[in-house]
Amino acid sequence: MLVADHITKKFPGVIALQDVCMELHPGKVNAILGENGAGKSTLMKILSGVYPEYEGRILLQDTEVNFANPREAQGAGIGIIHQELNLVPHLSITENIFLGRELTNGWGMLDSKAMHNRTRELLDKLKLNASPDTLIFDLKVGQQQVVEIAKALLTDCQVLIMDEPTSAITESEVEVLFEIIKELRDENKVIVYISHKLDELFKIADRYIVLRDGKTIESGEMNDINHDTLIHKMVGREINIIRNKGYEAIAEPVLQIQNISLKHPKNQKRDLLKNVSLHLCPGEVLGIFGLMGAGRTELLETIFGLHKVNAGTISIKQQTTNFHSPAQAMKAGIALVPEDRKKDGLVLGLDVKTNISITTLDNLQNMGLLNDGKEQDLAKKYIDSLRIKTPSANQLVKNLSGGNQQKIVLAKCLATQPTVLMLDEPTRGIDINAKNEIYKLILELAATGMGIIMVSSELPEILAISDRILVMAEGSITAEFKAADASEDNILKAAIPKNL
Repeated sequence: MLVADHITKKFPGVIALQDVCMELHPGKVNAILGENGAGKSTLMKILSGVYPEYEGRILLQDTEVNFANPREAQGAGIGIIHQELNLVPHLSITENIFLGRELTNGWGMLDSKAMHNRTRELLDKLKLNASPDTLIFDLKVGQQQVVEIAKALLTDCQVLIMDEPTSAITESEVEVLFEIIKELRDENKVIVYISHKLDELFKIADRYIVLRDGKTIESGEMNDINHDTLIHKMVGREINIIRNKGYEAIAEPVLQIQNISLKHPKNQKRDLLKNVSLHLCPGEVLGIFGLMGAGRTELLETIFGLHKVNAGTISIKQQTTNFHSPAQAMKAGIALVPEDRKKDGLVLGLDVKTNISITTLDNLQNMGLLNDGKEQDLAKKYIDSLRIKTPSANQLVKNLSGGNQQKIVLAKCLATQPTVLMLDEPTRGIDINAKNEIYKLILELAATGMGIIMVSSELPEILAISDRILVMAEGSITAEFKAADASEDNILKAAIPKNL
């Protein structure tokens, strides 16, 4: 139904795609695989009209098309769920879903009731418990991702492109999405599915297409290939998955939380955190798992000084403290890699060098003036050690792939030389090789004595990398396991709220 014929796309200093050919079949889930920077998202943006300028041809049902913008692509029946969320934060869920395609009544006025009701139907279908009138700004990243999916489902498109649709949602939401994908496949739609979660692809995909370094490597049926062979085709070499070898606490905790409670800022009757206590020892990797809305992100943000606690204490190196801002937390030796790198972690319009150095400007100046040599040296150190793929330290961050952007956020935090490093979904939207590099880095940092807290929605990741695992549900810690005693079953059982 849709063919990419010898597509080439160039950006300043980067050839994102080179002579890519691809066929997408109706009634199939077509998986697009490749490392970060392989060109997957760029190709999807060409197919959906985001990038109208490129070399080569796009054929839709044997007719050549060239979309000037996403509206034209939508009109031709092509919809896309972007990896980087494409929502207007200060509009409601309903307003975002119907933006540019509003419903009107016989008088030409907006039919708010009809749009509200249709939004409610979509949210119910996707099992998102939120009012259609909720502002996007008030939703967590995982909830925003569900809204992106709802936007795509509103249009009756023939080709639906899903770019990392499950990167921020939990297992229960993934199952709902898979049921919807199966319905669309039965309706003979073309499903284009991009994901770095290979286990997911073997469950849902019919065909695979591998991209590497902007080129097409191979395509075929998922039934004809196995997990290890697919990884080898993606990266061009063997990958040995890093796993934690275990750890026993021998030193006093570097971080202690005692009975922390946090009220919802707009609804004081609702608790975001309820009597949360934990400790973290030097050199320990503490994994935190929970379903969407469990309070994981709020816990990290509270430790980092973003929220004023209603009760409880935070102690760093046996000293009780109460941070009123992230600046105070950073000064005390705490760093946070946020869940939403685009909104909270980066200045997309600035270059790699500036984004990495922005947390340590005091150390990079002479006589009150920024020393460019020191800034370049710092950037080079982390570009090399984290293997950030960029033409230079002067490349704008917005031109890099999602995985390389995430590495820059990590570099920015490491530049502060923290005692405690908190990671909120650190491998969201990152390929298996880049994930492995981050796992290796986490274990190397822990070996130096750094205390690490890692929040993740991926159970295999939590089990592979953690020394100890805490499970959260409805703002409380419901279970604690040593890594050796934990399993996917007992973690999930503790994560499900008691009222479900």
